[in-house]
Amino acid sequence: MEEAFPDIFNRRLASAGFLPIIRADRLYAFDHLGLPLNLHPSHATAIRIAQMLDADYIVFGDYTVTGDQLTAETRILDVTALHLGNNIQEQSKLEDLLDTANKLAWEVARQFDPTYAVAEQTFLAADGHLPVSAFENYIRGVVEDQPDEGIRHLRESIRIDPNFPPAWLALGRRYFANQDYDEAAATFGHLPTDYTYALEADFYRGLAFFYTGNYMKAEDAFAFVSTRLPLPEVVNNQGVAASRRGKDAAALFREAIAADPKEPDYHFNLAVSLAHSGKTPEAVAELQQTLKLRPQDAEAQSYLNTLQNPGAVKPNPDPGHAITDTEGPLERIRRTYNEAGFRQAAFEMEQVQKMRLASMPPAQRAAALVKDGDQFFQRGLVLEAEHEYQSALSADPSSAAAHAGLAAVRERSGDQAAARDEAQKSLHLAPNADAHLVLARLDLAGNQLLAAAGEVSDALKVDPASPAARGMKQALEARGQQVP
Repeated sequence: MEEAFPDIFNRRLASAGFLPIIRADRLYAFDHLGLPLNLHPSHATAIRIAQMLDADYIVFGDYTVTGDQLTAETRILDVTALHLGNNIQEQSKLEDLLDTANKLAWEVARQFDPTYAVAEQTFLAADGHLPVSAFENYIRGVVEDQPDEGIRHLRESIRIDPNFPPAWLALGRRYFANQDYDEAAATFGHLPTDYTYALEADFYRGLAFFYTGNYMKAEDAFAFVSTRLPLPEVVNNQGVAASRRGKDAAALFREAIAADPKEPDYHFNLAVSLAHSGKTPEAVAELQQTLKLRPQDAEAQSYLNTLQNPGAVKPNPDPGHAITDTEGPLERIRRTYNEAGFRQAAFEMEQVQKMRLASMPPAQRAAALVKDGDQFFQRGLVLEAEHEYQSALSADPSSAAAHAGLAAVRERSGDQAAARDEAQKSLHLAPNADAHLVLARLDLAGNQLLAAAGEVSDALKVDPASPAARGMKQALEARGQQVP
């Protein structure tokens, strides 16, 4: 229970645009402060941890269970102002744990940002179809000390709900830590490419392929990450995997150095790559830079001595031939990445995107936000989708597309009255197929076939090529209701 609430808070607050500190960061801080990992810190200790992690707020919480009744409460501490906010409390049946945690997360988001406009019902819908037993096994798998037991719980979570990405990610991490690289690669491969932590998954998937000698797939996995978030350790690993396949990776190593010129391994890798291409003087210069940054690097010193002997190294005669251990040292793979750095970089990219949008005219900004919202909605990320639609309406209250998007979100979260209201607002602003189709689905759910047929007909008038409208027309006609 005590790990369930932070997990949900982290996922919901991240989706709401905040940058929460995850469990791994918290345990890291405990370890570096010499604290027990299962410590329930006092306010003073929590402030020390927050200051170490450069956090602006601390969310404290507690819960009690009486019979089948759950009472959970939370308070927010502003670390800078040292101000403790009001108590937030929720009560429910124990079986409604997920709803209780999501309600509290919504209240916390609203305290962080009183202008936050995403509805509480959308928070509840984010885990709306997740069985509590799947979530329980996921949490047990994450916190379990024994690797085999952790894997057992996570596999059970996936068996119960195969469409719960956090369980797949946690299971992949477990396999990777257990050095079961084949299983790790396969497990990470189950995560959708648009999942929030897909970049982390593919980084470790790339390492898993690398450790099993599948350099082509390793290169592809690292390339997937680097094209979206070109952090130096990722670009470096892409270069190392490419080099193992006999490809010239000097350009990738130069890119890694440009991003982090103080990392000696990147200079060493470039030196090895340059030496294999016959560019010995440049390789010598890179090795000298390696030793300047890490004077005790015995391998770099030995290789420098070798290169400084004339004719010691021959160029790779066959660019398609993988380099072997007998042809000199190999480029160095980065075996871990800075997870907080990854998340910080992604967060900063989002802020840059927001600044770019802010410079657009209102109607254009709203259209871009609706497009992002549509992409989130198609991925099943209703919370993120609503955030974009609400932002679009803030930019341009007359955006029919934003109201249509909100109608679809309300429909997905089970609020039919609000969905109908948003769809009608959208149609009042401008005819559009999306709003008509929301109304058609609502009518169909209420067995109002004639009304649904009318909405589908109107949708087809607006967009005759709409696949969704054509599909609904076929569904209605299969039930004996003709669409005019």
